[in-house]
Amino acid sequence: MNSIITVNNLGKKYRIRHQKQETYSTLRDTIVRSAATMFSFNKENKPTTEEFWALKNVSFEIKQGDRVGIIGRNGAGKSTLLKILSRVVHPTEGRIEMEGKIASLLEVGTGFHPELTGRENIYLNGVILGMTRKEVSKKFDEIVAFSEIDKFLDTPVKRYSSGMFVRLAFSVAVHMEPDILIVDEVLAVGDSQFQKKSAAKMESISKDEGRTILFVSHNMPAMANLCPTSIYLEGGMVKNIGNTNEVVAQYLAVSG
Repeated sequence: MNSIITVNNLGKKYRIRHQKQETYSTLRDTIVRSAATMFSFNKENKPTTEEFWALKNVSFEIKQGDRVGIIGRNGAGKSTLLKILSRVVHPTEGRIEMEGKIASLLEVGTGFHPELTGRENIYLNGVILGMTRKEVSKKFDEIVAFSEIDKFLDTPVKRYSSGMFVRLAFSVAVHMEPDILIVDEVLAVGDSQFQKKSAAKMESISKDEGRTILFVSHNMPAMANLCPTSIYLEGGMVKNIGNTNEVVAQYLAVSG
């Protein structure tokens, strides 16, 4: 089976600005220092920059229908990787080849307009994913039924709780028939029953419809149940790729 995602030597670099912390000083000191800075007499308080590689030399391939977990501690580069794959940010170096339509759940409320109602946002997201109004209408009842927010369908989403946001956003994403579904930690916001329901839905669309899932979570049992394969990131680099149970065991042994 052909690869639907191919990543070669991917890297993302950020520049971090550091401003020297000022000690306590008198008003006179502050005035003198400001004047010196204005006329470039004093270079001490000029901000410095530091290069930070959030990702470096990341390479992997994912085939159509695969369910792949991405594991790592906070700051390991997981969210940066998903944002690049979702085309939210551009990589500094490397190459990505992806085929098909992508739906992403990266943050609560992503892709939703706060002033629009749930109903209007369903159609808005359908347009963003390249669907016609008629195509969205065919899926509309399924989306609402799965999200269980029918009572609030005509309420502006700015009044939704984070849990309601997640229910509707996830339901829209999985029912719009993406070839690749990218899900970050957002499902942790929902209740346990909805998390189980969502995991079952992701497994179903992968097995029955051949859709590819990329899933980030700190819930290792959920990761092991859903994803046969996982990518372990550490310090922005790939530490291991393989069977999820083995990768999780390695991660837990290091993380404690």
